[in-house]
Amino acid sequence: MPLASLAMYASPLPVAEATRLFWVALAGRIRAFGLEAPEVLNGDIRYDEAWLRPDLLFGQTCGYPYVQHLRGKVQLLASPIYGLPGCDGPLKCSFIIVNANAPVQSIEELRGARAAINEPGSNSGYNLFRAFIAPHAVEGRFFSSVTETGGHGRSIDAVSSGEADVAAIDCVTFGNTLRFDPDRLAGVRILAETAKGPGLPFITSAATPANDLMILRRALAETIADPALSQVCDTLSLRGIRVLGDADYEVLAEFERDAVRQGYPVIA
Repeated sequence: MPLASLAMYASPLPVAEATRLFWVALAGRIRAFGLEAPEVLNGDIRYDEAWLRPDLLFGQTCGYPYVQHLRGKVQLLASPIYGLPGCDGPLKCSFIIVNANAPVQSIEELRGARAAINEPGSNSGYNLFRAFIAPHAVEGRFFSSVTETGGHGRSIDAVSSGEADVAAIDCVTFGNTLRFDPDRLAGVRILAETAKGPGLPFITSAATPANDLMILRRALAETIADPALSQVCDTLSLRGIRVLGDADYEVLAEFERDAVRQGYPVIA
């Protein structure tokens, strides 16, 4: 049986449950088209371990690891369109957040502050953040310290509690949290938005035949458009898909190259 994994947006709880229901419907449609599809999502392996599995039927990755090391090793299925602030079709930004009580009004006022990142492999929490800070860095530095939290939720908590002064949060994660766990955001506010880039693409194994790829895209589009799934898709803020190619994701690699050109290869 092939593998399916959708672990990138797995919280808060209503989003996790809607993701489960969405896959049940999508898998049923895939099977109706004659392909094998697991009845449930795999929750036993790490989200990033699924990406390069040769039996991956359906997964979702971050755009930054895609341009870093997944190109040519997986196939792009489609990029989701989310109906949340900060999203523009398949493009999305990150929100630069600070403590709700912080008096800062500009990024320059955060020079020497303490930054929180979710992980260096993240587009929203690192790559877009780095691109935003690069023009302001001096001799490769801007912050006094950088803490890796391991997740956007933990980065929000770090800024809210005062353990960190600033972080970059994926606008979809921020929107989901605002809708379903607003108390978590009570201690932070948005200072600015980063540049936009293509969002987290749905992917399949490089071994997936071309005809199966087309079936997966059709099943995905029809599932999102199904009136019976409207409540589930509304919980996910999922409005549709756009088929993007490798060239469309190159902008994320260019953000990295531009930061390097400005002498800011890492967030520091």
